[in-house]
Parts: sequence; C-alpha cells; structure tokens
Amino acid sequence: MVPRLPAPRRNRGVSELMQSAVDLGHAGSPSKMRRMPHRRVARWLVTAAVLVALLALLPLAFIIWVAVQTGWETVSALVFRPRVGELLVNTTLLVLLTVPIAIVLSVALAWLTERSDLPGARLWAWLCVAPLAIPAFVHSYAWITMVPGLHGLWAGVLVSVIAYFPFLYLPISAALRRLDPALEDAAAALGLGPWRVFWRVVTPQLRLAICGGSLLVGLHLLAEYGLYVFIRFDTFTTAIVDQFQSTFNGPAANMLAGVLVTCCFVLLGLEVLVRGEERYARVGAGAARNQQRANLGRATTPSLLLLVVITLLALGVPFITISRWLIAGGAEVWRLNEIGLALGQTLFLSLAGALLATVAAMPMAWISIRAPGPLQRLLEGCNYIVGSLPGVVIALALVTITVRIALPLYQTLFTILVAYALMFLPRALVSLRASIAQAPVELERAASSLGRHPLNALWSTTIRLSAPGAAAGMALVALGIMNELTATQMLAPNGTRTLAMAFWSYSSEIDYASAAPYAFIMVAMSLPLTWLLYVQSKRMAGR
Repeated sequence: MVPRLPAPRRNRGVSELMQSAVDLGHAGSPSKMRRMPHRRVARWLVTAAVLVALLALLPLAFIIWVAVQTGWETVSALVFRPRVGELLVNTTLLVLLTVPIAIVLSVALAWLTERSDLPGARLWAWLCVAPLAIPAFVHSYAWITMVPGLHGLWAGVLVSVIAYFPFLYLPISAALRRLDPALEDAAAALGLGPWRVFWRVVTPQLRLAICGGSLLVGLHLLAEYGLYVFIRFDTFTTAIVDQFQSTFNGPAANMLAGVLVTCCFVLLGLEVLVRGEERYARVGAGAARNQQRANLGRATTPSLLLLVVITLLALGVPFITISRWLIAGGAEVWRLNEIGLALGQTLFLSLAGALLATVAAMPMAWISIRAPGPLQRLLEGCNYIVGSLPGVVIALALVTITVRIALPLYQTLFTILVAYALMFLPRALVSLRASIAQAPVELERAASSLGRHPLNALWSTTIRLSAPGAAAGMALVALGIMNELTATQMLAPNGTRTLAMAFWSYSSEIDYASAAPYAFIMVAMSLPLTWLLYVQSKRMAGR
C-alpha cells in the first residue's frame, strides 16, 4: 500500500480555490449567505451610504428649519410680496419658452444628423454637441459684447437655447439611433404619410429622451447665474446671490431659496407625469435591422443652412468674440502669473472635489448594484434630490450653517469641497454604478472566501475593475467644478481665484479683453471631455 504524501503547496491553493467554488455554489442558501464575509462589507457600506444621504439632505433640511424658526408671519411677508411674484413670472416664462424651443430644435437636428442623408452628418453631429464645452456665462459674455443692447426675457431665451440645447440633442439622437425602423415601415404600409408616421410612431418613442433632457435643461435654467446677470434678466438665482452679497440677509435669501427649491420639485413632478409608464422595449424574436437614411432631396440646402446658422450662433459667436478680444488685448492680457495661479487653483479644486465626490458615491453605487431594495431606492433618491438643487441653494445653506454653528469652517477648503461633492454627487454616482455593474460579484466573493479582509477583497476586485468608470465620473465632476461660479464665490477661502472667478471679476469690470484668456482656457480644457461625451453616446447606441 502506497502511503499518501501531502499535496504540494501550490496544489493546496488549487484545492482551496475549488473549495471556494463549491462554497459559491451553495451561496444561495440563507445559512451560507449569513456566513459570507462580504455581508460585513455591505453593512459597513450601508452605514456610509446613509451618512452620505443624510449629508446630501442637509441643505434642504436646513431651508425647512430656517422657515420654521423664522415663523409663518415673517415667511409669508418674505414670500408673498411683489418682488417674489416678479421673479416667479420671469423664471416661469423663461422655462416655458426655452424648453419647447430647445425640444423642437434638438429633435430637428437629431433627425437630420441621424436619420437623413445629410452631407457630413458625423461632423454636424459633433458640432451640435460642441457648445457644451463653452460655459453658459461665456456664451452670454460673447453675445453681450457683440450685441450690447441684448437684454431681457427674449435675450435670456436666445442665449439659453444656444447654450443648453445639446443636453436635449444628445439623448434624442441616441434614442433615434436605437429605434427599430420596422415600426415606421408598418405605419407607412397602413397608409400614413411621412409626417404622420413621425408624429404617431417616432415621437412617442422619444418621450423618455425628451423628458430627461428637458428636465436637465429646466434645472440648469433655474440654477444659472452668470448668464442672466450679463443680460440683466432677474431670476431667483440672481436675486438670491444679490441678496446674499448686498445685505447677507439670511431669512430673505433662504426664503427665496425655498421658492426656488419648490420650482425644482415642480419640474421633477412634471417630468414624472409626462414620462408615464409605457413600455418602450422591442418585443419579438429577431434583431432590429439597420435604418435607411431618408433622402432630403430639395430640402438638403435648407437643412444645411439651418445647421450652419446654429453652429455660427452657438460656436461662431463665442469663438469670434474671444478671438477678437484676445487680439485687441495683445500680449498684455496674458498675465502669466495670475493665469498660472488661477489655473493651478482650478485644477486643484477640480481634482480634489472630483475625488471626494467619487469616494462619497462609492458606497451608494455598490449597494445599488449588489444589494438593491427599498432602502437602496430611498438612499439613492436622496442623492439625486441634492443634484436637482441649484448650487446657490447648497452654498447658501452651508454658509448659514457654518456661520451659526461651525464658524471656524466658514470659507475654508473643507466647506467648499463638501459643497462640490454634494452638487456633483449624481454625476459620479451614475458612472460608478454602470462600472460596478460590469464587475462580477463572484470575484469579490471568491476573494473574501480565500481569507482576504472584506475591504481588501472589495479593493482588489470591484474597485479595480470599476476604475475606468470612476475615472470617467471624476472627469465629469471635474468639468462641472471647473466651470462652477456661484458656490465658489460664496464659499471659497480668501485668496481663492479660479478661472471662472477671474473671468467673472474682469468681465464685471467691463474689461472684456482681460477676461478673454480665462474664457479661452476654460473652453480649451472642456473640449476633450465634450468629445468623450459624444463618443460615449455613440458607443451606447452601438455605433
């Protein structure tokens, strides 16, 4: 009888791995799931996600608390007054006029670039996305320096449509790429003309894209400050900042912020109602065939003219204006010491804020994929609520909290980074959630079953595999921080001077030539990320 020799150490590793596979095979039973080490990680991450959600709700809770402390008589006196009614009318008209125009324009441009034989369609598609690289207040700066008399509601509608229509164009064009043309062929075979086919078949399938893009545009309209200051059009955001800067009147500014938050929630509710619960997925066997582009024929020239006009308005005016002021200012406007300091501070705040937002979003992103449920939906909703709040509301809440409760934190690096993390948390969360969904949970469980500490197992598997998505989310957050103005003005430590702040300082002094280099640098830094968004939208549609 041959004695059994001990297995080599490397075979032990194989046997351990096989045993872990057996354990994973039984992981579905409740007793095994209770003994799995990764559940301890889930409890720890749930605690972290709850803390982040509570912090995200802090600005909203503080506004409610201020209203309660102020008292109904004072609140009613501050809210129900002619000035608030005027701001409400201005803001409502701005949204009601801008959003429908942007929808019509975006649907037309998306159809031309995705469903017609338009010459150079791919180039025109990129040019329709490129205006996102130009901050909204730079659009306004360009227009007001070219047309000094541009003021009022219609000026606000014009510049807003030009600055924000790409937020609608991107989802609508992506949806058009994915539509099954068989439905349109069936409608045409039943005798419907081209316009009726588009209205009755194509448009209903674009409802989700239109609702999502319209909500994004509407929230930007409510939150924007610099654009409307240039054209002298008062909104709730401009009034809140003016109130804060002139008198630091806490109750008055907070009550205006409360009305603004109410407007945001009204938009969210309208989006849910209009979106509905219809099914948009294709049912049946087989795959959707490739779409055949419509022949424009005589409409080719008018279509090209429309795209040329939009490109000139959205890209030509800003670039021509910036170039003109750079030439007029000459080498003197390139104050390299000031520009270098502003660029360095902008990069530092952008990277630090993006890193903090990504780390804060990690627990919620992990739970949304690994442990979905009622608690997950509640916590995730809290994170998206703070994303719908204008930056001025978040900044005002943090200013008041630090002044009343934690004065040493007022205008410190910690406070402004927290504000950035709260404002751009949804951007990081969306990217992280998509990346974690592509990381197999079995790898994380196998690492835990082989004896690794839960945090080490999480780091060595899921976090490493989701690194590309985390990087994309950080880039999106960094872009938002780079172009952010109101919260930076209200919360930045003394001596802080970002590119946006320097641009705003010079442009407020009517020194447009000195502001031009900062506008140029912001646009140059934003263009690569805009190209990344365009490529990603193509990838999601399988192009």
